[in-house]
Amino acid sequence: MGMDEALDLRGLKCPLPALLAKKKLTQLSPGTMLTVLADDPMAVVDIPHMCHGEGHAVDSVAARDGFSEFVLRVKRAV
Repeated sequence: MGMDEALDLRGLKCPLPALLAKKKLTQLSPGTMLTVLADDPMAVVDIPHMCHGEGHAVDSVAARDGFSEFVLRVKRAV
């Protein structure tokens, strides 16, 4: 299991949060947790949609003060 990672994408607009989260997930070891912070309203739709399409897990999505926090897990190797 890799180290947990964080990615602060606040201030970026759609589709950048989902695209940059996808890029980061591809760079991490299977099972690694990635916490993503995003304040674009579309991120709550785009990031989980991207994860499901790529096979990554969405462990949680939480509304914070003015942004959303996503806890994602890199898909396991097949």
